[in-house]
Amino acid sequence: MTERVYGVTPPISTALPTEAEKRMHQALHEELRAQGTFESRAETEARKKVIAQLEKITTAFVKKATAETQNSFMVREAIGRVFTYGSYRLGVYGPGSDIDTLVVAPKHVTTEQYFRLFPPLLVEMAPPGAITDLTPVPDAFVPIIKFEFSGISIDLIFCSIKGLTQIPEDKSWNLTDNTLLRGLSENEVRSLNGTRVTDEILNLVPEPATFKLALRAIKLWAQRKAIYANIMGFPGGVAWAMLVARVCQLYPKATSAVVVNKFFHIMLKWPWPLPVLLKDIEYNISVTRAPVWNPKLYSSDRNHRMPIITPAYPAMCATHNINRSSKVVIMQELEKGVQVTEEIMTGRAPWKALFTKHTFFTSDFRYYLTVISSSRTKDAQNVWSGFIESRVRVLVNKIENHAAIVLARPFNKGYDRQHRCQNYEQLGDVVNSGSLAYLYKPTPEEEEKAKGEAKTEVKAELINANLKPESVLQDGPVVKPEPGTETAAPPPVTAADGAAIKPEPGAESAMPPPAPPPVADGVKQEEVTKNGDGVEQKDGNDGEVKLADIPEKKQELEVFTTNYYIGLQLGKTPASLDLSREVQEWMSMCRSSDLYKEGVNFLAVTHIKNTMLPDDVFEPGEVRPRPPKKKLKRQAPDDSSAQQPTKKSKPVGPALTPAVS
Repeated sequence: MTERVYGVTPPISTALPTEAEKRMHQALHEELRAQGTFESRAETEARKKVIAQLEKITTAFVKKATAETQNSFMVREAIGRVFTYGSYRLGVYGPGSDIDTLVVAPKHVTTEQYFRLFPPLLVEMAPPGAITDLTPVPDAFVPIIKFEFSGISIDLIFCSIKGLTQIPEDKSWNLTDNTLLRGLSENEVRSLNGTRVTDEILNLVPEPATFKLALRAIKLWAQRKAIYANIMGFPGGVAWAMLVARVCQLYPKATSAVVVNKFFHIMLKWPWPLPVLLKDIEYNISVTRAPVWNPKLYSSDRNHRMPIITPAYPAMCATHNINRSSKVVIMQELEKGVQVTEEIMTGRAPWKALFTKHTFFTSDFRYYLTVISSSRTKDAQNVWSGFIESRVRVLVNKIENHAAIVLARPFNKGYDRQHRCQNYEQLGDVVNSGSLAYLYKPTPEEEEKAKGEAKTEVKAELINANLKPESVLQDGPVVKPEPGTETAAPPPVTAADGAAIKPEPGAESAMPPPAPPPVADGVKQEEVTKNGDGVEQKDGNDGEVKLADIPEKKQELEVFTTNYYIGLQLGKTPASLDLSREVQEWMSMCRSSDLYKEGVNFLAVTHIKNTMLPDDVFEPGEVRPRPPKKKLKRQAPDDSSAQQPTKKSKPVGPALTPAVS
């Protein structure tokens, strides 16, 4: 009986592992456990219970949706199914990992019903307080509902199968049949293909256990090096999984340790843009209008720099977001990985040497751009910051085409902050300049209360903000330095003509009326009068308590921000660097979205030096960059009493020109 050949080419080696390689495999397994990549059995059981509860809620939802349009027999027979995909289905999840989940329903259940009926049913049927951070996002390319279920983060997408009036009750029923895609739109195909791709990957590796352990190692490495984020232009979890799976196909008998070592060698030398394939691409299957990846036919596919192609029909590129800068960064990290794993395999270094943390903030760059997304409410910020995060890579694409920019690298996550300001000027400093002078850290009680409240998306109406949009947000992009220190006096907020901004007439009337000042014990409100100076006091003896002496609580202006950082590597250091045009175009594009609400959402871009980065981007033990020490010139002794004029020192590095408003 011939042995199965995996992949589109024969294997490089089918040699059995040596005793030394087995020992290296065991050492890798122990290091991954020490690194905390495995969760406890109790945590895994909690995940299974959550999925079982989602199955019950899904069937109840399908029955309720069916009752709106179908007869009683259809309602009685109606069921829904829940499928997982991503890291959970691959079996490489760890503590705190989310569960990517798909709800499958029969053809008569619509997406509109999903977003209208499922969220309230979810809250109703789940244990009290189990559902938190509930955020439906119906306008996403793949519509999604995000929430936490008993502390486990869930990303729930939806698809109704156009060819099925009923979902089969058979537990072994799956989504591998291509005809299930018939009649689906492209975003519906993407929803269904999450599970289909995951199942195909597991079916196309020779040893699933070897693949899973190697993938855990590569995922941890990519996360530590900050190159794990599809939304920011780096490979996501599925892309890294397909790369590891391809190496497993080329070394079908190897241990996980050998697969990790060969991964770096092969991917560093891979002749990009030659695509990475786990199986031959299927063409000429006319069950859906969703396009199949084909660089000969589509120019956009020819532009993919590091194409990694999904194995399920229709084949798609999982790395279309990778740009010039992110490819350079990935190749640099692969080269370092080759050096480190060679030392590990020869016994000169332990496995933990592979998982050292990135140096994005500590030493990689001298200059950064900061994208500041902010909102007046937490719910609004959940939506707005998510949208801005999905558009940061578009700004990077614009910036890296600038003649003076060698590399523009976004950090793979944003930093959430909460601020409380006393007036509009302070609020303007936060949303326009990224001031950190008014940071607010919630108390543990407040955090617990916020966690217990269900959060829903705010989209249809403006928040009753205490602020007119034009009072803090300029029409054009704001590109100016962040405050040098948190204690420095914030720069004045100005309009386009340079005049200081104050709340427009009528803005004060839009505020909620302040609560009346408290009245001291023994003082009746009706006894309060005003003296000749307009000061309120109680009639009676001078020794009585006056209301004017009781301090009135100031109304605070709350704002939530999420900052995204882009490291800039410059060529020949220019005297100045003007990115105003690129930033202007990008900000205009973001503000044109239906998700942008004036007076609720704000957006700004500033530049900052590495020595001025906020404290919270550094972890304990990391050494933050410091300004270079100035060299003092030695002066020769001179008997002359004439004082030589002192030359002015020139600024080091380029001056980033602010964008014109």
